[in-house]
Amino acid sequence: MWLREELLKYIWHAFTALDEDHRGKVPKSQLKVLSYNLCTVMRIPHDPVAFEEHFKDDDEGPLSNEGYMPYLNRYILDKVREDFNVMEFFRMCWTLCYKKKLYIPPLLISDNDAFKVWCIFNFLSEENYPLVIVIEEVEYFLRKLAEPMGIGWSEEKFVDYKLQLNTKSCLNAWELIELVGTNYFSRVVDRQTLAMSINEVFTELILDVLKQGYMMKKGHKRKNWTERWFVLRPTSLSYYICEDLTEKKGDISLDQICCVESLLDKDAKKCLFIIKCTDKSFEISASDKKKKQEWIQAIQTCIQMLRLGLSSPHREALLRRRELRQRQQVDEMDLAERMRNLQTANENKQRELEDMRMKMEEAAAKAGLEELRRKKTQSDLQDRYRLDLEREKMVRQQMEEEVAQKSSELEQYLQRVRELEDMYRRLEEALEDEKQAKQDEEATQKLQARLLEEEAAKRAELEQIHLQQQMALSQTEAEKQELMAEKLAKERDLQAATLQLGRLEKERHGALEQYKEVSRKLERAANKTKTWKDKVNKHEGLVRLIQPGHKGPQRITNWGPASCTDIELELKKKLWQESKNQGAQAQ
Repeated sequence: MWLREELLKYIWHAFTALDEDHRGKVPKSQLKVLSYNLCTVMRIPHDPVAFEEHFKDDDEGPLSNEGYMPYLNRYILDKVREDFNVMEFFRMCWTLCYKKKLYIPPLLISDNDAFKVWCIFNFLSEENYPLVIVIEEVEYFLRKLAEPMGIGWSEEKFVDYKLQLNTKSCLNAWELIELVGTNYFSRVVDRQTLAMSINEVFTELILDVLKQGYMMKKGHKRKNWTERWFVLRPTSLSYYICEDLTEKKGDISLDQICCVESLLDKDAKKCLFIIKCTDKSFEISASDKKKKQEWIQAIQTCIQMLRLGLSSPHREALLRRRELRQRQQVDEMDLAERMRNLQTANENKQRELEDMRMKMEEAAAKAGLEELRRKKTQSDLQDRYRLDLEREKMVRQQMEEEVAQKSSELEQYLQRVRELEDMYRRLEEALEDEKQAKQDEEATQKLQARLLEEEAAKRAELEQIHLQQQMALSQTEAEKQELMAEKLAKERDLQAATLQLGRLEKERHGALEQYKEVSRKLERAANKTKTWKDKVNKHEGLVRLIQPGHKGPQRITNWGPASCTDIELELKKKLWQESKNQGAQAQ
């Protein structure tokens, strides 16, 4: 039976694959499809009503992992049975996530091998989310991967790889697949050998196959010996026809009561041992003594673990490694705490020594200051006497310098007076020049004023001309608009007349067509009359139609059926004239 924590790892991968925005939330519709698929592969009846009822308060938006977990535990994981196909469950979760997460370039391994590495990652990863595999488990996996390939483990290369990771001490699933797929630690191995090694590790860790191989088994009914492929798992020993595991022949269930014993050679069979179960016993023959001892020891280990209530050896080893890492972490934390305490105590001692050194330096400084003060007092007295003597010398020198300075200042004063007189003379000349410049400036200003007045007069005249031009332009524009209006009116009248002319032309063509049609009808009638007249002349002779009416002489207009009297002719003329007048009025 798979543990709930292990199943949750695969479901976590599927959930994060649906989280396309990387916000930690997935739409409810996608979770509904995921729940249905989980129920299908786990052979659990799916209840969509329960899903809608459970999330009836979450219709506003997507759901987080924490929000989906109660439903997952209650309606799916609590109902899991042992008979579901766990590999189908793994494949479903892998299908949901690998195309969205596997962005690395083409690898040396196939998608099926990448799926197996992904399953191994989920088995060896830590229980915390997001899922990662620590570097110690990576080393364990790579060592097991190197054993079937027959290559030595390169400790130096792995140390270099850890140094490349810097402070990062763990990998996610896709980094592990890339590490294995690029064949970083065994570049001389081909694709087929690497796939075989991945399959062996997958079979051992995920499928819980502790040992497998061909052996001979004695039948219970016919007592014949048949070669079978045996697969040892923690709770059973299954045997198949061949190693492809397609046709299973039976299981030997192992429990706490079972035992395995070695047998003596008999019936020309060597390397025999027997597995005694509650209801029956099974005699098996190995290929050699070494294989026999390995099988007996492996089966005894399984029975012993069942008696101790332990799970598979690999899970127990994984738990032991985790406990060892946790103890190491606790020891490292304790050591770090002790180091911090020692460092704190050392720092306290250093501070105390520093305080003592500072006190000693302060005392030495005070003593030095006293000595300096005494020396300074003595030197101050000496300096005072020396300064007095120097001051007297300086006073005498200053007096001499002042006398020399006064003489120099008097000479400078006289020189300054001469310069001022010269400057006064130049100022008077400059004033004369300034007066002449002012007079020239006034004349220039008068000339400019006269020019400005003339320019103003010209500007006023130009503005008057401009106003007249504006008025003329506005009048011209008004006349232009009137002409445009008249032109538009005439164009509208012309269009109307053109339309009426076109309509009259159409009516004329219509009347002409009617006239042509009547002419054709008259021509056909004349032809028919001529034909009848010929017939009458030929067969009956000249016949004069006599009709009742006026007794006077009547004129016959024609012969045959088209003949008519004067009265009938007048009546036809009147009808024809009325129809003509009506047609003209209609036009």
